[in-house]
Amino acid sequence: MAKLTLDDLKKIKEKQKATFALREGGNRAKITVHMGTCGIAAGARDIMAALMDEIARAKVEDVITTTSGCAGLCAREPMVTVEILNAPPVKYGDLTDEKIRDIFREHILGGKPVEKYALVIGSETTY
Repeated sequence: MAKLTLDDLKKIKEKQKATFALREGGNRAKITVHMGTCGIAAGARDIMAALMDEIARAKVEDVITTTSGCAGLCAREPMVTVEILNAPPVKYGDLTDEKIRDIFREHILGGKPVEKYALVIGSETTY
């Protein structure tokens, strides 16, 4: 698979953005691909490409994807955070093409977090 450039990702984002339907001011799910330099070096572009492929195949319109910088766990990259409406966020790490496709089918579409790939379930808090 050819490496994606930043321009490629922008084009994919714009194409997908045009197809997302808002559900009463929000979406059912948000997937954040952590794409700091450590994530990109570990394969985050491939994770984003596989994720976008799964979204297109499933023809879902209530899931958004976004990117962020480093999540602070460089050794566990590539990583994504999945947020489903009315459920705690789940951060997944050490991802591969196969794992993100499983996560998409089981968690995003099926609503069940894939615990064997999860680093943490729930939000971080500071006291």
